[in-house]
Amino acid sequence: MKIVFAGTPEFAAHAMRAIKHAGHEIVLALTQPDRRAGRGMHLQASPVKVFALESNIPVLQPITLKQSHSDPQKSAEAKEAYEALSGIEFDAMVVVAYGLILPQEILDLAAKQRRHGCFNIHASLLPRWRGAAPIQRSIESGDTRTGVSIMLMDAGLDTGDVVLTEDLMISPQETSASLHDRLAELGARLMVQVLNNLDADVKLTRAPQPSEGVTYAEKILKNEAEIDWGLSAAEIDRRIRAFNPFPGSTSHLNGEQFKFWNSCLPDNLNIAQSKNIGEVVGLSDEGIYVQCGDGVIEVLEMQRPGGKRLDAVKCLAMSSRELPPIQFKSMINVKGGKHV
Repeated sequence: MKIVFAGTPEFAAHAMRAIKHAGHEIVLALTQPDRRAGRGMHLQASPVKVFALESNIPVLQPITLKQSHSDPQKSAEAKEAYEALSGIEFDAMVVVAYGLILPQEILDLAAKQRRHGCFNIHASLLPRWRGAAPIQRSIESGDTRTGVSIMLMDAGLDTGDVVLTEDLMISPQETSASLHDRLAELGARLMVQVLNNLDADVKLTRAPQPSEGVTYAEKILKNEAEIDWGLSAAEIDRRIRAFNPFPGSTSHLNGEQFKFWNSCLPDNLNIAQSKNIGEVVGLSDEGIYVQCGDGVIEVLEMQRPGGKRLDAVKCLAMSSRELPPIQFKSMINVKGGKHV
């Protein structure tokens, strides 16, 4: 089958590689414009663009697909993309974490006669966690199961009919990084299965999403990173794991901002707790125990400013000669919810 592919990050590139390796022809790739990143702030191509160029697949990078945009240059780019899609032959469109809204005229192109429509790989069991950050929000909320939904796109936000789904367990040690990789593998496999079925004239079963159980996964913001030690140990543990790798949970010690990369809830904790939230109340074989508003969390992996990710005991030993007691500080204005 001939496929138009739209996506940007590695999650999308993983599916793109699987589609090509399954024997389908990707005739055009849409991805977001190159962004500045890294210490040198050099322009970097998206993983989708990198794979497309390696595979000699034409690439378009409009900043928007809205032809009615008030900026003439952006409107011209959107028109160019629409004309390119109008002028090529393709059987279906696949969209994965593209980051741009597809207007109705693009969806209509993909649904023209003898075409199969526009499919999306969404990393949740819809209608739970529609929106931008389903992987992070599922861990943050303490979900024990998630999965992938292959959806036929419509004009709504992740509201289209689901044609294939499969779930998986979220382990108590799961981070967004590890769950991302498992869901990327699952999503790629399911998308290839759908395309293979279409190629073999197997009719898809379309299941409208129920109105019950709808939740929205809001975009992760950098200001969510600061740890509020007044929360329960369970809440803080989920946030540390959910925000790995982005934005990375943070807290302050001796004027330095540390990042917290991994944690767990200790079993059978035999150590005196403290009235001081954020205080290191003990050491374990694998990490440090920190007092929370309710309970104690075991922090396993941390990072000093400009340093490497280390196990928490080594990281802390490099910053304080007195272990314990020391106390992390939450740089949060409780009234306004802002950093101070």
